[in-house]
Order: sequence, then C-alpha cells, then structure tokens
Amino acid sequence: MNKIFESILVFSLLGLFLTDYNCASITVGKNRAVTKIKDAVSSALPGDTIFVESGLYAEGNIIIRKPIYLIGLNFPEVSGEGNNEIFTIKGKNITITGFKLSNAGISFIDDNAAIKLDSSNHCSVYGNVLTNNFFGIYLARSTDCVIKNNTIEAFHSKESFSGNGIHVWYSKNILIESNTISGHRDGIYFEFVESSNIKRNVSFNNLRYGLHFMFSDSCSYSGNAFYNNNAGVAVMYTKNVDMHNNTFEKNYGGAAYGILLKEISDSKIHKNTFANNSSALYLEGCNRLEIKNNNFTGNGRAIRLMANSMDNKIIGNNFIGNTFDVTTNSLQNFNLFESNYWSDYSGYDLNKDNYGDIPHRPVKLFSTVIEKNKPALILMRSFFVEILELAEKIFPSITPEFLADSKPSMRKISN
Repeated sequence: MNKIFESILVFSLLGLFLTDYNCASITVGKNRAVTKIKDAVSSALPGDTIFVESGLYAEGNIIIRKPIYLIGLNFPEVSGEGNNEIFTIKGKNITITGFKLSNAGISFIDDNAAIKLDSSNHCSVYGNVLTNNFFGIYLARSTDCVIKNNTIEAFHSKESFSGNGIHVWYSKNILIESNTISGHRDGIYFEFVESSNIKRNVSFNNLRYGLHFMFSDSCSYSGNAFYNNNAGVAVMYTKNVDMHNNTFEKNYGGAAYGILLKEISDSKIHKNTFANNSSALYLEGCNRLEIKNNNFTGNGRAIRLMANSMDNKIIGNNFIGNTFDVTTNSLQNFNLFESNYWSDYSGYDLNKDNYGDIPHRPVKLFSTVIEKNKPALILMRSFFVEILELAEKIFPSITPEFLADSKPSMRKISN
C-alpha cells in the first residue's frame, strides 16, 4: 500500500512539473504510435516523461543519457533475454520506476545489471521488481542517487555465477532505502563509497553476505534486517561507520557472523539485535569502537574478540542465553567492559545500586579451549567441563584475568 500511495504522489508531482515547465509525455505500448522504449528514449527531450504500458519488451541494452522520467504502468516487463544489460544510465536527473526487470545476462567482463548507473548523479530508481538478473542495481562513479522501495530477487545456486543485489562502487551520497533483496551473492555491496546511508532494507537468503562493506568511510546503516545469509554481514577496512537499530538473525555456519568487523576504527554499534547467529559479533584489528545498548540473545558466540582489537568500549549491552558470551584468543585485555547485563552472572548486590558487587568474567575456560582446539566442542555440557569452569572462576589461570565487567547490571537493560 505504501508503494501505491507513493506512486500517486509521484504522478501528482509529475503533473505539476509538466504544467510548470511545459514538458511533454510519450506513451509506449503495443497499440501505440511508439511501440519501443528505445525509440521513446531517443525522441524524448530533456525533462520529458515516458509512460510504458504493460507488456513484454526485449530491446537489448537501453541507454539513457538525458534527464527524463521513465514510468511503468502496471509493471511492464523488460527482459535482458539472458544476454544483455537492460537499462544503462549515463547522465543526471533520470528516474526509473514501476517496472519488472528480468534476465539481465551473466557477464564477468561487463557485470551486466538490470539497471546500471555509470557516472550519474541525482538519479532515482524506486518501486521496481527485479528478478533473476546477474546484478540487480549497479552504481559506479555516481553521486546523490536514491535506490528505494525495490524488490530484488535472484535464484542462483553458486556465488561464482551470481552478482550482487545492489552494488555500489566509488560513489558518494547514495541512499539505499526500504529495498528487499534475496538470492544474490551479496545483498548489498559497498566499495570505496563515502557519506552514504543504508536504511530500512531487508536482505536475506543471500549466498554470501547480506551486506558487504569495504573501504567505505563515514557511512551509516540503520533499521535494516539481515537474516539467513550464508555468511552474515562483513564490514572491513573502514572508519567512522554508524551501525544502529539493525537486526542480525539466524546467520548460521562455521564461517557465519551477525557482523564480521575487520580493521574498523572510530565507529559506533548501537541498539542492534543479534539473535541466533553462529557468531554474533567478530572483531579483528578493530580499535576505538563504541559497542553500546545492543541485545545478544541465543547466539553461539556473542562476541569474538581477537587480541589485536584495542580501546573498544562494550557498555550497556544485554547478553542473554548465549552459549559463550565472550571468546578471545588472548590472555590480555585492552578493552572496557562495563555495566552490561549477563544472564549467567551469579553475583550479588548488597548495596542495592543495581550493579553487582563482584566483577563478572564472561570468558569461560571451555571457550578458550575450543578457540585453540575446535574438536573439543564434543565435550560441551559434560560434568568434567563444569568442574573445570568452577575451578577457573575461583583461580583464573587460562582465561584472561583482566577481561571483566567491573559493574555488571543486575537487571536486563531496556535497549
């Protein structure tokens, strides 16, 4: 319903635009004077609107260089016939909405997409259905573009023969909002992107990552849901990233993560939900992160903290029902854990300030053992391991003595 209301609003605005600027409109249809989208694009003047009636159109690659509005009526299908790119945008102020785009062909040289924006700016792609394409929407060297309210689905079985749902390379000020992406290699892929925003998207059942984010500084992603992706989400070699109010759920597998963070610095991870992942949050080479007010529930490992991650603050989070709340490969600790709620904390609060009177050490002996010897996992829940865990709590020798929450919350935190 929201997409219908948005379409009504767009048509109303277009009517005002056409009235104020005396721009023309062209209607494409099987029983119209213009039967091909290519012909309409060729004859249109800057600012014109092209309406495309329902039907099947297969015209090879349609290249758009002039500022026009291209609007599908009742979702006409434009096919790449398994060989071609469908729309290539090379210009500014171009809008594509209301189409079903299918079967952009596989090409490892050209990276064929249903819609490719190349060196474009102030363009919009919204309200389309993209199905069974190599790449869905591809942006390169583009600025100030909006990708919104699209459904992007593919049915590939191998990463090597699949492109990404939304692929953004060397671009700036891009808004990716309220899209649904599934069945691609990566749902959303960012590389060398600046000052862009990914919000309220759903990315699921992708062959590798729901989101893959590299060398992309000063970006934000918020309100997204990433679930059932083969490897979860990866954010790497980046600084000044804001990650808040996202859900990372049911990303299972030996190399699957809610989020894998590698070489990240000066970033914020706030108010996210990590539920039922193999590993919820993995930190390698990460420095000066603020991990605050998140919920970690029912994960295999809530936080995997590598020795080369330092000066991070883990504050005000809930750790509930995880197999291991924190695991690490080091006996040292250079990070701050404070005021978190730990469901397995067994301390007391004599002064009634809602914080435990004794520190909580979240790293278990057995987690340290399996970090170095994974087959030992078969001994999980054994009586022998429980005895060792109890002894380690009293006289810590293998687990990092100084990795502790000095003020564990006695109550679940409202995040």
